[in-house]
Amino acid sequence: MTIVPDVKLDVRGEKCPYPRIRTLQQIKTLKKGEILEVIASDPEAWQNIDVWLTKSGDEFLNVETKDGAYHIFVRKG
Repeated sequence: MTIVPDVKLDVRGEKCPYPRIRTLQQIKTLKKGEILEVIASDPEAWQNIDVWLTKSGDEFLNVETKDGAYHIFVRKG
């Protein structure tokens, strides 16, 4: 299944906690049900985002590795 994001956030080159903080800021701007794709180079980013999402009410959809980057998909709850 291909996930089609409504918004993309590129945080490559940033180390945690910044990818998580920027994801939090971006997801606040989305409407319920919209999908955000976060593109990160830090291997800890997707795990930190996943843990945070379980507390926020938003949904972690998937993470894919492409071209040396992590593509993290989340849905606004």
